Order: sequence, then structure tokens, then C-alpha cells
Amino acid sequence: MGRLEGKYALITGGTSGIGFETAREFLAEGAAVAITGRSRERLEEAARRLDGRVLPVLSDAGDVPGQAALAARLRQEWPRLDVVMSNAADVTHLPIEQWTEEAFDRLVATNLKGPFFLIKALLPLLSRQASVILVGSVSAFIGHENAAVYGAAKAGLLSLSRGLTYELKDRGVRVNGLSPGPTLTDTFASLGPERQAALYDELRRTVPLHRIGTATELAKAAVYLASDESAYTVGTILRVDGGIGELAY
Repeated sequence: MGRLEGKYALITGGTSGIGFETAREFLAEGAAVAITGRSRERLEEAARRLDGRVLPVLSDAGDVPGQAALAARLRQEWPRLDVVMSNAADVTHLPIEQWTEEAFDRLVATNLKGPFFLIKALLPLLSRQASVILVGSVSAFIGHENAAVYGAAKAGLLSLSRGLTYELKDRGVRVNGLSPGPTLTDTFASLGPERQAALYDELRRTVPLHRIGTATELAKAAVYLASDESAYTVGTILRVDGGIGELAY
């Protein structure tokens, strides 16, 4: 307890899954937390379920002008920002034949372009010891069904952990990537219970640990990257994926 005491943290896409559980862990460790989402109703519901100093902000991660508006809102509410976790994502998976230019641009805007311009907008607010966590995916490292565009965008986001580390090092800002493997969230809920169960069974067979990760396990890894315990961890990618990115293929 208290590993993030006195810190101000922003989590994009904080209404469910990894983002929501990370907000819960950050709050338990003493941070004030802002969460974003595109649905006012889901934001309000998430804020009610979280116990602590929560600031819900309506924001679309793929809207570049909206990133400046989000930064302005945080400047109004807080004296500084110590942690940024870019977690919001478009998880569209399609075969190449079904991709349109509009869908491609929307995914890249949410998963890569938006996060870059959010960090740019937040620069005046970032403290000298700020930690930026870019949430990627094991799909950035392996090829699998219908994930070519998603994996490419996530690979680009994780690459920013290196490029931005160099660019921001004189500001004292640390940038790292967090790369989840298959994780139990509501991401695949739209597939329906039967297809979702079949997919999870397939993933369990593929992951070297033969189980699916939990959002809490990813959240605890994010706490490490956000805390002063990781003060010498910079420009790297922390894989929390059950070994699938290294061993399964």
C-alpha cells in the first residue's frame, strides 16, 4: 500500500478490463486517478464502482484535437501529472479482404496516432519523474488470425517507448511499454458466449502456461512501472503474456 501515494495518474480507456483494474490498483496505492472513455454512462458507472479520488473525463482516444482538450481539463484539475497510461484501444480484428480505409484509419488513430498526440499535449503537465506506460499487445510480436493491422499499430506504439525515451530523457520522463498476452476481459463479448468460450479454450492450449491472464495481473505490472520502484526501468517493454510471445510459436 502507498506505492503511488501523492501521485496523479491518467488512464485512457479506464471503464473496463485492464484499464479499470489498473485504476483500482492505482487508487489502492494512494494515487488520484483520471479515467477516460467514450461513453458518459460507462464512465459514470466506472467512477461509482471505484473507491477513491477518481476524475472521469469523456474523451475519444482516436480524436487528435480531443487530446489537447483532455490535457487542458487535467491542467484545470491537477497541479501536475505523474503517470500516463495509454490503454484505450480499437481491437478490431478482420481478414485483409474485409478492411476498409476508414476502418484502418480509425484503428491507427486510436492505437497509435492519438496516444502520440496525447503525450505531446501533456508535456507541460508532466512532472520531472513522470512515468508514461504505453499498453501494447503480444500481437506486436507474433502473427495470428486477423491481427495484421492491430498488431502493426501496437508494434508502432511500443516502438514509441524507445523513441520517446530518447526524446524526453532530459525532462526526466520515463517511457515504457506494457505488453499483455491473452487476458480475461470483455474484449470478445461481442462474439457471443459460445464463440468466446471456444476462443479462450484455444488460447489456453496455445499459451505456454496453459491459462489466460487476468486484468489484475496486468494492473499490478502497471503499478510497478508507475511507481518509483521502476526508476531505473526506461525504454523497455514489460511482457506479461504467459510466455506466448516467446515460446508458443
